[in-house]
Amino acid sequence: MSMQKTSPAPTWDLSSIFPGGSASAEFGSFCTQVRNELTAAKADLKRLSPVLNDSSRGVWATFILQLQSLAERLLRAAAFAHCLVSQDVADADAQRIEADLYADSAAYENLRTGLEALAARQPDDQWEKLVSSPELSSIRFFLDELRTIAREKLPVEQESLVNDLAVDGYHAWNRLYEKMSGDLRTDFVDEKGQTENLSFGQLATKMSSPDRSIRRQAYEKMNEMWQPVTDLAAMALNSQAGFRLALYKRRGWDSPPKEPLILCRMKKDTLDAMWRTVAKNIGRLKPYIEAKKRRSNIDRFMWYDQIAPVGGSKQSFPFDAAVKFIVDNLRDFSGEMADFSEMAIDKRWVEAENRPGKRAGGYCTGFGDIRENRIFMTYSDNYSGLRVLAHELGHAWHSRALREVDFFATRYPLNLAETASTFNELLVADAAFEQASDDDTRLMLLDQKLLAAFAYMSNIYARYLFDLAFYARRREGVVTKDELGKMMLNAQKEAFGDLLDPEGFHEFFWATKLHFFLTAQPFYNFPYTFGFLFANGVYARAREEGPAFAKSYKGLLQDTGTMQSEDVAEKHLGVDLTKEGFWQSALDRVLADVDKFAALAVRQC
Repeated sequence: MSMQKTSPAPTWDLSSIFPGGSASAEFGSFCTQVRNELTAAKADLKRLSPVLNDSSRGVWATFILQLQSLAERLLRAAAFAHCLVSQDVADADAQRIEADLYADSAAYENLRTGLEALAARQPDDQWEKLVSSPELSSIRFFLDELRTIAREKLPVEQESLVNDLAVDGYHAWNRLYEKMSGDLRTDFVDEKGQTENLSFGQLATKMSSPDRSIRRQAYEKMNEMWQPVTDLAAMALNSQAGFRLALYKRRGWDSPPKEPLILCRMKKDTLDAMWRTVAKNIGRLKPYIEAKKRRSNIDRFMWYDQIAPVGGSKQSFPFDAAVKFIVDNLRDFSGEMADFSEMAIDKRWVEAENRPGKRAGGYCTGFGDIRENRIFMTYSDNYSGLRVLAHELGHAWHSRALREVDFFATRYPLNLAETASTFNELLVADAAFEQASDDDTRLMLLDQKLLAAFAYMSNIYARYLFDLAFYARRREGVVTKDELGKMMLNAQKEAFGDLLDPEGFHEFFWATKLHFFLTAQPFYNFPYTFGFLFANGVYARAREEGPAFAKSYKGLLQDTGTMQSEDVAEKHLGVDLTKEGFWQSALDRVLADVDKFAALAVRQC
């Protein structure tokens, strides 16, 4: 892997979508047009015949296609605004625009809710004629799903009211948290003894430093940054959870995970089978942690040691070198995937620069009707940065696989959304290991693979257990920040067991983790573990069949928008996700490197 000095990580190009950023006249005009179309669609919805028949079917089909077009265009506007806020959390105009678009999204949701309510009342025979028509047959899965879910919701007037109130209530808590997080700053003494003022997102990158004192300082600074605003964080978390629970009660939904399971198109039996299997196997990570402690001369494995690199971690992986490595090794499996990733870089779809003012984390977003993506991250010149870039390019490839599909057939669930991203990570990790020329590099690469297993089996599991406990307690009333801290510690102790030191848990993780505050997706945790293990199953098949699997792999990704999760697995892998067998085989593959890592780490001590 080439380590030459190169230019800094790039910034993305948003001007090709709308020139001028948050002051863009073209963007403003586009938003106005979308709002006018939303108003027109509201009137069109009222004119729909309440009973489907041969004479009204065409009008129904026209409205559904109109709604699909609106959804695409609204996504382009919302994604653009979100990108503006992400690249500069101080962009007040972008924040205002994004807030306005939440109201537009609510207007769209009201249209969809109205269609759902009408669909739920239609006779089965007339509905079948509608969704099997040439105009709509490609999106019938979406329409059938819409109709099924509608039968579990409130009357349309109440659901519409919920959508309207959520704009400045429910979703506002999410926006407030992101602004609060983005505004946090602290002084930090770097490896050279120089003091720099860092944002929360920049500070998070320090947690992967090979220098333990840097990691510990980053962890302590994070807690210091959040201490003055934990009351606000607790208020935000309680408020959005209270909103959800009140809505669930009205709908007659007894289980808080019901909504995320619907959104993930998966069964509770699948979720339970996965977590049961994970819980049984967590202890198998113990030799990995013990070997890592010995190799790093750590007697107590603390929270800030979780993603500490081992092995050849002092190597630099400049952005350009990382791109070349990813593209070259994707090409060994699929020329189409490699060409796409190269194009995404060349067209500046990636925002990777390390600078203040950016929000924390990373993501890949689509732009609806123009069928492009943008990737947001803060790149670090190490293997971890390379891995994240490969991950996000995998998300973009998933979207590209669905480029020619009607928009309503592209809406794959979050758990299956992690398939392509994790697949890319696994492919890159194996390629790097096979090409490694020394044990130090091999050790680092094995560590990175096992870090992922450790995170998805323990860290994500702790988040899931916390959410379960929090929602159960929130039903009784507001949960104080002290209670939240205790719940988080209890969840971590159950999920990590003795893999962390008794003093090594993170009491304030509930406040510092953005995922707990996302209102678009409740229980934003288990889909990651599902995706990680499912992708390992898919990748195992790719290893068996080689490049010949590339076409089948693309077909699997294309089916994620039009099938239940269990059906995708049965069709393409021949497995039953509701049974522990698949999850155990996936974990066996994931944990196969533990002994290899331990032996290599001991040999290097």
